Amino acid sequence: MLIKTLTMKKITLLLALFTIGFTYAQSPLEEGALQANAGIGFSGWGVPIYAGLEYGVAPNISVGGELSYQTYNHGSGLGSDFKSSIFGITGNGNYHFNEVFEIPSQWDLYAGANLTYYSWSTKIDGSTVDYGGADSFGIGLQVGGRYFFDDNFAINLQVGGGNVVSGGRIGITYKL
Repeated sequence: MLIKTLTMKKITLLLALFTIGFTYAQSPLEEGALQANAGIGFSGWGVPIYAGLEYGVAPNISVGGELSYQTYNHGSGLGSDFKSSIFGITGNGNYHFNEVFEIPSQWDLYAGANLTYYSWSTKIDGSTVDYGGADSFGIGLQVGGRYFFDDNFAINLQVGGGNVVSGGRIGITYKL
């Protein structure tokens, strides 16, 4: 009886999510609109976290900024332990392809470019190491997409490089 009840609840939840996905549709970020993005990334330097804002400046074009942070530990193999931390400030611009490719409005497919300033610090066995030039700029490209569950909330996935979350990221979007 318990298994049957759990199965029915799962089926009901799945149908509800499916229905919401097709009844509430929202197009990409409109001109003059603002949305917040946050989530986690994946890269060769640990698991970054990020948060940012994006603003629609023209039909199908948005600009934004974000802050990101990541830290990772690694051994040197020589008995010393390293701990690196990276803080990033990114500016980006995207073109949204829904109109060009006639993509359904609950989806948002975009691509663009970014410029990131990195502040990188490392500690070896607890002592801070000063690397001359460790702070730097990165330029990169990104491709991503969002799926809107309703008029305001979406899940997003992005791949690309040139910023602290190089490699990719997954997160949520909320239209303000």
